[in-house]
Amino acid sequence: MKTITIIVPSYNEEKNIRPFYEETTPFLNHPEFAYEILYVNDGSKDNTLQEIKKLAKEDNRVKYLSFSRNFGKEAAMHAGLEASKEKDCVVIIDCDLQQPPQLIPKMIEHYLEGYKIVYTKGATRKGEPKLRTFFANLYYRIYNKYTDTPLDNGAKDYQLLDKDVVKAFLSLGDKYRFVKGIFSWVGYKRKCLEYDFIPRRYGKSTWSFKSLFRYGFNGMNQFSQIMMILPLLAFLSGILLLGGAVALYLLQVFTLGEFLLSLQGTLILLVLTGLTYGLYYLVYGLRKQVLNRPIYLIEEASDIDE
Repeated sequence: MKTITIIVPSYNEEKNIRPFYEETTPFLNHPEFAYEILYVNDGSKDNTLQEIKKLAKEDNRVKYLSFSRNFGKEAAMHAGLEASKEKDCVVIIDCDLQQPPQLIPKMIEHYLEGYKIVYTKGATRKGEPKLRTFFANLYYRIYNKYTDTPLDNGAKDYQLLDKDVVKAFLSLGDKYRFVKGIFSWVGYKRKCLEYDFIPRRYGKSTWSFKSLFRYGFNGMNQFSQIMMILPLLAFLSGILLLGGAVALYLLQVFTLGEFLLSLQGTLILLVLTGLTYGLYYLVYGLRKQVLNRPIYLIEEASDIDE
């Protein structure tokens, strides 16, 4: 019999732990699979862990990992994959019921057809805040223009992954863990399933605009070449400043001395901007790798069969 783990990152989801379990377990009934639900408590400040422990006492298929503090969803997914690397496949799904568990049987069907990644995406962005939709569409357009491994607009972390994909993911030593980007980069035969937007049932999303921006920036930094055009933008800005200085000189707003002074200042600005950015980009990227801090720390865990 094949083994499968349902990985459920959870942060301040005490009201969703049991509803998620009750709505998901009816779909965990394929005769060829032995199921396990692995909640990863990402340093929740509410009673998320207590609710998970209650379920674990009722159903021995429910397992959990609990972090020493909040490390973020990317770390929670990584921990779940690390704990499940010996399973035949895994499914990553959010706890907030915005991702329909009824797709799991369809994912398994495609997995048995030979697909090693079965991922999901929103059929449309109808129902999402308009401002968030605007920035999301802009982000995917820019990301896909400057990367060799583009992402589907609206692609979700909700996906089924074969054991080989999980091991490929864990083999990467990157400290930036842009999960969607990594799974696009590793390749493998894949299938996409679409679903309509589902509003959150309980609680509020912990993804602020600031955290989404940081997440997106890290993804750009890890997988696209857009960062390399920033010095070019600085150079073009300098050219515009120079052009403005020339225009002011020709219009006799600037004297010759003022023009030469502005020209010298512009050139210095260009050089310093390029060198400073390049040095910062190199040193900070190396610092993240050299520190080699763990991606997460586990404070408590149930017994997990590997």
